[in-house]
Amino acid sequence: MNFDFSYPPPQAQTLEEAQQLINALWTVIVELQAKVTHLEEKLNTHSQNSSKPPSADSFKAKKKKQHGTGKSKALKQGAQKGHPGKGRELLPLEKVDSIVACLPQNTCDCGGHIEPDPSKFKRQQQFELPQIKPIVTEYQRIYGRCCRCGKTHCAPLPHGVSNTVLGTRATATIGIFTGDYRLSKRATQRLLGDFFALPVSLGTISSAEETVSEALKQPVEELKAYIQQQPVVHADETSHKQQGKTMWMWLATTLLVAVFIIRTRRCAEAAKDLLGKEFAGILISDRYASYHWIKTTCRQFCWAHLKRDMQKISERSGKAGKIGDEILDYIKRMFRLWHRLKEGKMSRKTFQAAMKPIRHHVESLLMEGTTCGHKKTENTCKQILKHKAALWSFVDIEGVEPTNNLAEQQIRFYVLWRKSSFGTQSERGNLFVERMMTTTTTCKLQGKNRYEYVIAAVDAYFKNQPAPSLLPTEQKSECEGLAA
Repeated sequence: MNFDFSYPPPQAQTLEEAQQLINALWTVIVELQAKVTHLEEKLNTHSQNSSKPPSADSFKAKKKKQHGTGKSKALKQGAQKGHPGKGRELLPLEKVDSIVACLPQNTCDCGGHIEPDPSKFKRQQQFELPQIKPIVTEYQRIYGRCCRCGKTHCAPLPHGVSNTVLGTRATATIGIFTGDYRLSKRATQRLLGDFFALPVSLGTISSAEETVSEALKQPVEELKAYIQQQPVVHADETSHKQQGKTMWMWLATTLLVAVFIIRTRRCAEAAKDLLGKEFAGILISDRYASYHWIKTTCRQFCWAHLKRDMQKISERSGKAGKIGDEILDYIKRMFRLWHRLKEGKMSRKTFQAAMKPIRHHVESLLMEGTTCGHKKTENTCKQILKHKAALWSFVDIEGVEPTNNLAEQQIRFYVLWRKSSFGTQSERGNLFVERMMTTTTTCKLQGKNRYEYVIAAVDAYFKNQPAPSLLPTEQKSECEGLAA
């Protein structure tokens, strides 16, 4: 029965009509209640109960003011009373560029003469940046003529010198500025002019990016092959824009290597391009369906994501909310045990024994959630149970983490780059971003100076030599590193 609320309410003439009205109104109320519940849940969705990033939260809880022990007033900003001061250590004299001796005044306040004592002095050092200007080298390529046939010859450039306006360091610097320091091309252009007295066009900057991209091609391809052979890999993905069109940035990372690729779709084929179709390691990721081609026994669902799912369920009313609360309690216990294991306060055998009842109770609660009467909760629980083996790989297999925090930390830098750059404009730009993100992130993981590495790679490219490898040189496996 449909109601037109612009008219007065209908009047029942019989008990049967009244019951029909009650039934129709009850149906409308149930539908409206369901819509209200859905909208309230949507309104209350934030980074703590969903996959939304913290930056997307519509509001943030106010931080509580810190209070000193037994004090009612908030602590003042800066170092507190009794805090040991930290000052810059003086450089040894052999590392000082110049020394200026400052003599005291000639006459004391009493009128007496002041005799300087060079053996006693107070040291004070000041650091200054040098004035930077480009080093310009002109190559005069001499012509010559063959005395026999009269053919004209022009001298080639020296080995390792490119036929471009920018040298090795200048080219690498532009790549670092735009690909690692998140500067736009125009900001890079201004910086080079203001700080380095080097005027360049936007086209020159774009060409330098292409050169850096080509210089990094070989070591990045090596890293792609390497990551696909690792025993434990973390993966994540986020959106990317090319000329306003939505694409996807994919990341696979271990403790020492990170690989980024850009693909047009967020699908299983893209995941296979990243990990390799024959991937046989353990994948740590969220529950996204693009990874479901990997055997469940070779996966570990991120418990940070699962915790947010359970937080969402716990905020619902009735049986669903109760189930969410109980699972959250077991998750807290689980992480307490995990931290004790990581800190060396518990053996893995003891950890596995302590996790048995937690595993049993969580799976039982998820099973209970499949028939709790709340449709969304039932679907979530069914989907998790379908891959329940992926919940506990970190318990059974040494070297596997319970969360995907490593990948989320690495991909966060790209997200910041995306916010300031507004994406790329071409496939060439995509390759530059892929290779720079892969190179600089891997350098960070290995503790290498990424600027010096890019310079070395560009120098090798100009000399037609292979770029330095970024493959880890440590003998121990990545899996052993994760377990350490």
